[in-house]
Amino acid sequence: MAYHGVEKDFIRRGRWIWVVLKRKIYDKLLQWKKTCGGTKAVMVEGARRIGKSTVCEEFGKREYKSYILVDFSRVSEEVKGYFEKYLNDLDTFFMLLSTAYGKKLYERKSVIIFDEVQMYPRARAAIKHLVADGRYDYIETGSLISIKENVKDIVIPSEERRMKMYPLDFEEFAQALGEEMLISYIGRCFEREEPLERSMHDKAMLLFKQYMLVGGMPKSVVLFLENHKDFEAADMEKRDILELYRSDIMKIKAQYRSKVISIFDQIPGLLSQHEKRVKFRRVSDGSYAEQYEETFFWLSDSMISNECFLCNDPNVGLSINENRSYVKCYMGDTGLLLSHAFDENELLEDEVYKQIFDGKLSLNEGMLYENVIAQMLVANGHKLYFYMHYSEEKHRNDIEIDFLISNNSKLKYKIFPIEVKSGNRYTVKSLLRFKEKYKARIGRCYIIHPRNFQEKDGIYCIPPYMTFCL
Repeated sequence: MAYHGVEKDFIRRGRWIWVVLKRKIYDKLLQWKKTCGGTKAVMVEGARRIGKSTVCEEFGKREYKSYILVDFSRVSEEVKGYFEKYLNDLDTFFMLLSTAYGKKLYERKSVIIFDEVQMYPRARAAIKHLVADGRYDYIETGSLISIKENVKDIVIPSEERRMKMYPLDFEEFAQALGEEMLISYIGRCFEREEPLERSMHDKAMLLFKQYMLVGGMPKSVVLFLENHKDFEAADMEKRDILELYRSDIMKIKAQYRSKVISIFDQIPGLLSQHEKRVKFRRVSDGSYAEQYEETFFWLSDSMISNECFLCNDPNVGLSINENRSYVKCYMGDTGLLLSHAFDENELLEDEVYKQIFDGKLSLNEGMLYENVIAQMLVANGHKLYFYMHYSEEKHRNDIEIDFLISNNSKLKYKIFPIEVKSGNRYTVKSLLRFKEKYKARIGRCYIIHPRNFQEKDGIYCIPPYMTFCL
């Protein structure tokens, strides 16, 4: 798989640090430019602080003769006025924009980037006319850009291709740490259905745990590397990001602001439970799922969280049979979850990092394991679903499956149940019952556990670092 680098210079304590973060989305932007750059704009969506602006500006620098980046978080009122006055006179519009930014524009050789476009919806609405003009390419970036209050007064342009961007996935993190060869080796072992050599398994597990603790927020990764793999600076950056998210939440409509804050604050507690799904009566007395519909929409749409819905009848299609009254709410980045779950003193005084590396943080490690698997599946393009079956005879759930993914085939539809086990000791009763119940529709059954690859009784037990291969 080809990757393209996004290089950033950082100065710390008088010395230069050269950090290369290779992001897969660069290849997707290249494909967009090649196939439909002149006929469609591209909208890069993602949570705050995941590197959207950096990648898009780097793409403009490398792939075009010139570019203009209009940052709507700090744009002047004068430039905003161009969109109000001159969209019917694009010659004047481009002349003023070029003059304001001191950049010459070349027909079919320049790109204009609308950064943080959700802060000025009029610019997004203008995409229809700008693309139809055909002179230049257009890239938009934004957070929360589908939230209703940001788009209610504009027509979403059909000349726009949307592209989701996530925090660094496990492969990108490994690349940042110089472990490209290890990633290739993991992929080969997965394809051949064979375990890694023992020392390589240990090395891959160490890499995975670092990813679980640091996460994929670009600046946190950079600080982790710059400080010789010290977690403290990365943790401070993650706490700044969490405060930024809280600040974003406080700006939304009052009618569901308090519910969003409540769920956001409770995510670590919800995931530390055995079932991990949201039980609304515990969130607030007398509450029920429908009252929180906007809440989960906001958290998911902002890409702060990854939703996982119940699917109790996976015979036809997962999305067709989803039940939104039952939901699990994972953090979009597991490194952020760690910092969200523990304050600074707990992390250090309770030796949380050491306990996780030693495999001794049972309950909380299980929370982090399941969250990072969810993160890796979403980064691979999967929607998240879980399964549970209540036994009237036993008066309890007798089947619980952490994740269901599918091959999305319309003719040869298959589902792949996944159970996540953070420890070495576990049972597979639920998975075997599920396999028997839906055997005609199952492709493969997976257990994700800390041990090396093995196949037993038709169940594929893979280490967590192989999740990116699914």
